[in-house]
Amino acid sequence: MAHTRLRFVDAVKDDEEHANPLLDEIQKPYLLEGQMRDQAIDWEQRTALRKKHAEPILGNLSKWLEEKQYSYRPSSPMRKAIAYAHKRWTGLSAYVLHEQMEIDNNLIENAVRPLAVARKAYLFADSHLAAEMTAAMYSFMASCKKNKVNEFD
Repeated sequence: MAHTRLRFVDAVKDDEEHANPLLDEIQKPYLLEGQMRDQAIDWEQRTALRKKHAEPILGNLSKWLEEKQYSYRPSSPMRKAIAYAHKRWTGLSAYVLHEQMEIDNNLIENAVRPLAVARKAYLFADSHLAAEMTAAMYSFMASCKKNKVNEFD
């Protein structure tokens, strides 16, 4: 959903009148997810709240995408954003049905980003031993973070 949202952010330049209200609608399920996370609501309650609050919003978005998919010139950012979302809509809205799914994959992307950065850093290590030590430090710090231990202590 985050990638879909970014495509509509890019489309604001093309059609601000429709893109901004659509972004506001996309934001509503995110706000619900944030509230549920802040309140530490269990998985079963999340599903019920998603069905009650997010499902109607997603239904309206799906209907809008269906109606507007051919309303823009093929090369326009808005048309591309609509096509991207429409093609993936079943997967984008599936999180409502599965209590342990997240609305997007940002948590995973943020978790693996240090690995991508580290891979690049290993290329510039002075020696094989230095690269191994860097990898060990990344692993140590990630383990501390995962176990809620301050790695500097």
